[in-house]
Amino acid sequence: MNIVVLAGGLSDERDVSLSSGSQIANALISKGHRVLLIDIYIGVANKENFDDAYSKLSTSKYEYAVPKEEPDLELLRREQNYQKSLIGPNVISICQSADFCFLALHGGIGENGKLQALFDIYGIPYSGSGYAGSLLAMDKALSKQLMAVNGVTTPEWTIYRVGDDTSKIPLPCVVKPNDSGSSIGVELVYNQNDLANALKNACKYSKSVLIEKMVEGREFSVGILGEVALPVIEIIPTHGFYDYKNKYQEGAAKEITPAEVSDELTASLQKEALKVHRILGLSGYSRIDFIVDSHLNIFCIEANTLPGMTPTSLLPQEAKAIGIEYPELCEKLIELST
Repeated sequence: MNIVVLAGGLSDERDVSLSSGSQIANALISKGHRVLLIDIYIGVANKENFDDAYSKLSTSKYEYAVPKEEPDLELLRREQNYQKSLIGPNVISICQSADFCFLALHGGIGENGKLQALFDIYGIPYSGSGYAGSLLAMDKALSKQLMAVNGVTTPEWTIYRVGDDTSKIPLPCVVKPNDSGSSIGVELVYNQNDLANALKNACKYSKSVLIEKMVEGREFSVGILGEVALPVIEIIPTHGFYDYKNKYQEGAAKEITPAEVSDELTASLQKEALKVHRILGLSGYSRIDFIVDSHLNIFCIEANTLPGMTPTSLLPQEAKAIGIEYPELCEKLIELST
């Protein structure tokens, strides 16, 4: 197949995306596909179809390591002469002339449904959920509302916008941008001074901020492939909070697959993950994150429609636990999307 892997973009998660995209591209190359990795924001100059772009840009191996710091998007904009379009030159025409587009995007238009809707209009086949499910999962407050009315337990929350009164917000809490991922802008808050600073920081990434009641407990994640829940994975940070710096640096967290929990808790987590996947109308694959408190109460934190596919990502580890190696997983994700 002729496959475009789309990564990067003007998103706070672009570095994670470029790392995911490189791994995906290499895996698909190893399976005999003709693969072109494209940064969706930068695009491809002077090449309007897949064959021409492939002849110019193809390589036998892609490499990208996630830096510890978040990307400098202002620098990227300046380097691209502050182009207004979030999709660079010739991206659409190259994707139209390919057989398939693998979305290795995280955050921004890659996960909020906008790109999926555009690709539907152009008839471009792509990986992962459609525009509706992507929109619902990306908006944390909206997805939590849907979970709550459908009997899925999720931590209590409120939405903050600049100027709102915060004096009555119960502490401790978790502050997070409402439509961002990779724990960018997420902070654990224990006092009013920290709350003000955390809200100011989160507002850099989103117009609305989710303030969530802090639930103490163990963190788990469950991947979904098609309509099947993968083994449960437990995440144990070795350096405090499982934030952006910890998520993508080797050794920053201990990840146990399958999680060392009872069969009953495993089954409950898998059942809840599949339920959330269906409630939000997701398809192909997803990853659902949970906190389990000391009384074994399960709280769903969020759903991810395009889970990370970096060397340290969770979904590939879960798939490997049932014998699906990384290249086979990438081909399986294409199969589930066509």
